[in-house]
Amino acid sequence: MSIRLTDPLRREYEQLFESCDILPKREAEVERSVDRLLSHRDRYQTVTERRGVPWHFVALVHSMESGCSFSSHLHNGDPLTARTVQVPAGRPKRGSPPFDWEVSAADAMALKRLDGDTDWSLAGTLYQLERYNGWGYRMYHSHVLSPYLWSFSTHYTSGRYVADGRWSDTAVSRQCGAAVMLRRLVERGETDLADQPDGDALCAGGGRASRR
Repeated sequence: MSIRLTDPLRREYEQLFESCDILPKREAEVERSVDRLLSHRDRYQTVTERRGVPWHFVALVHSMESGCSFSSHLHNGDPLTARTVQVPAGRPKRGSPPFDWEVSAADAMALKRLDGDTDWSLAGTLYQLERYNGWGYRMYHSHVLSPYLWSFSTHYTSGRYVADGRWSDTAVSRQCGAAVMLRRLVERGETDLADQPDGDALCAGGGRASRR
């Protein structure tokens, strides 16, 4: 089942992003996560040049899917020494392993039909991040905001999939959520979103993702 980016969903993403606060005990981890993304920005820009996808989206997916490992497929974290085994399996279809990370990353974006014509507004970006991980939280566990986006923030406490199709109400994500990292990138002036204020204005506007 596919979920569309409706106006109510767009407003939900915008409101959650604006009111997002990092948990104080996670602040240092968030900073380290963002620093790691920035250290690899040139490689993410290579994928941007191939597909037109913003570098920060590639970076966020890379962090979530493989912990920023350049020896893993961006699709799902499987090793580049073979085609993917987990869903989506058999990628990339062209070429022979071992695959270059940039080639595999561009294939992952193409598989999701993501390019320069995709809606890369704030809401559009958060929608594509949640779509990349899957709609299981929203469809079957709507009482939990997806940790793929909101882990390490006040929007998330517990509840996660511990394996494909296996849910636990008590399990807690140990990854920094993609929306949390994106918020910090914007606050630090490292990237921007067409429909959003700059980092200084965002910090002054009420909700913050840095310090409370």
